[in-house]
Amino acid sequence: MKDTASRENAQMFDEIAPSYDFLNHLLSLNIDKGWRRKAIKSLAASHPRTILDVATGTADMAIGVLKLNPEQVTGVDASAGMLEVGRKKILARGLSEKITLIEAACECLPFEDSTFDAAMVAFGVRNFSDPELGLSEILRVLNPGGKLTILEFSLPRQKWLRAGYRFYFHNMVPAIGRWFSRDLSAYRYLPDSVEAFPKGDEFVAMMNRAGFSETRYKPLSAGICGMYTGIKKI
Repeated sequence: MKDTASRENAQMFDEIAPSYDFLNHLLSLNIDKGWRRKAIKSLAASHPRTILDVATGTADMAIGVLKLNPEQVTGVDASAGMLEVGRKKILARGLSEKITLIEAACECLPFEDSTFDAAMVAFGVRNFSDPELGLSEILRVLNPGGKLTILEFSLPRQKWLRAGYRFYFHNMVPAIGRWFSRDLSAYRYLPDSVEAFPKGDEFVAMMNRAGFSETRYKPLSAGICGMYTGIKKI
């Protein structure tokens, strides 16, 4: 069942890939760019030379993290369509020697143990067919002392803001997504998956079960987004 769900998920993202970047920024009112900058900044202190971007999508984070001046960035995603858009962006910027994109399931990463100094996942972990297994795989391929940073949508803590956010997420987002991408199911999936996914301390507990230490959760933009960090023990 998980394999079937993973294929269907990848197919859905293949279909919306051409409009994905535009809609990401439009639907978040460009706030997502600031969230991504904060996630990248969280990795700066360790000066990682090799960075893994899991569920890289169209490679926005892989391109953005180059500001940390790593030797190599590797992006992984199960959607061939998203990777195709990412490769075009990388080629247009002359970054092919710095960034490599690979089609692979996030729950079965095609790398040896202890390969990367840091890892990141931006708005992709709730799309893993098995999030805990995906986290364990990321832990496996991190070097001891390596840091993982995750961005994921959440729900605001204030009741009034949560109510307005839910209305926007469940009504406006599918309508706007359908208008621009002609795919209603993908933008219905987005709010439904956010509602269902573990948030805050619950997701931190999942990271702990996967083997991460020094785990932290930081709400961003009144809790609309959450940034999670963890370390692989030395």
